[in-house]
Amino acid sequence: MPATAQELTALQVAIDAAEGVRGTTSPNPPVGAVILDTDGAVVGVGATSPVGGPHAEVMALRAAGGRARGGTAVVTLEPCNHTGRTGPCAVALLEAGIARVVYAAADPNPAASGGAQTLRTAGVDVVAGVGADLVEQGPLRAWLHRQRTGRAHVTWKFAATLDGRSAAADGTSQWITGPQARARVHADRAKLDAIVVGTGTVLADDPWLTAREPDGSPAARQPLRVVVGEREIPATSRILDDAAETLVLRTRDPHEVVAALGDRPDVLLEGGPHLAGAFLAAGLVDRVQAFLAPVLLGAGAAAVEDAGVGTIARALRFERESVEQIGSDLLLTLVPERDPRT
Repeated sequence: MPATAQELTALQVAIDAAEGVRGTTSPNPPVGAVILDTDGAVVGVGATSPVGGPHAEVMALRAAGGRARGGTAVVTLEPCNHTGRTGPCAVALLEAGIARVVYAAADPNPAASGGAQTLRTAGVDVVAGVGADLVEQGPLRAWLHRQRTGRAHVTWKFAATLDGRSAAADGTSQWITGPQARARVHADRAKLDAIVVGTGTVLADDPWLTAREPDGSPAARQPLRVVVGEREIPATSRILDDAAETLVLRTRDPHEVVAALGDRPDVLLEGGPHLAGAFLAAGLVDRVQAFLAPVLLGAGAAAVEDAGVGTIARALRFERESVEQIGSDLLLTLVPERDPRT
């Protein structure tokens, strides 16, 4: 039987729960789970704990207690089938008496996959692939990308004017976008694993690169700050303070940068135009977040330089994933255009 209206509603609750823990679970995936009782009512909601803690299904089962028996589990990722720091979630669901499991994305990790088959073999009704696109473009995007490619997912974020300028002719760039867009950036930063900038940005702007609350205070969680380049930066640079961890990489090779990030799958590139161009030329930009402001400068730095494009035939083309209005600005979220031959 396909997913019911109650299960689809529960899936959105599970996605929201997963988004709420994004950035706190690495190297584990941020998963959300909802338990419905035999009448279809929500009796438990859970999300992945920090590494070493219970997975989403176990948290949801704890909240549901005995009301889980005979009920349904709605999960954003296929329940795991292996024993690591915790036991298999598929077994936990069986022991709780769950009769039906609805999940969105299949687990691509061969060490953990197979939970769906274990559940089916035990007589549980399993429905796979429900809302997979929502999950794969949402909280599980970066984790799934790392599982499938072996490297971090890189989002290039920039703010630009209508004529594509990231700074005025005198080098000033604060502020191109409005306060709502800047608040969105800080909210997103708190969910990231790492933010990457070049030494040029540090020398020019002395950025702090912290996630901050609306009142300006530091957020409870901070991403790793990564500085890339061969130039020395002053010891007094704000990025070197103790507000968050900082990694300085003496390289200009984007591949070395990505390799150095290890188990940090969700990476934001906030560097200047040359660093952005290097990542684009290397084919290491998986998503673009372009904040476009209703502003014209007429001169100044471009948002990107030296992306390895010498002719229109080699243009880097992208597909629109979403468009949002944030205050007076627009946020375009784009992904690389798919090759129709693949």
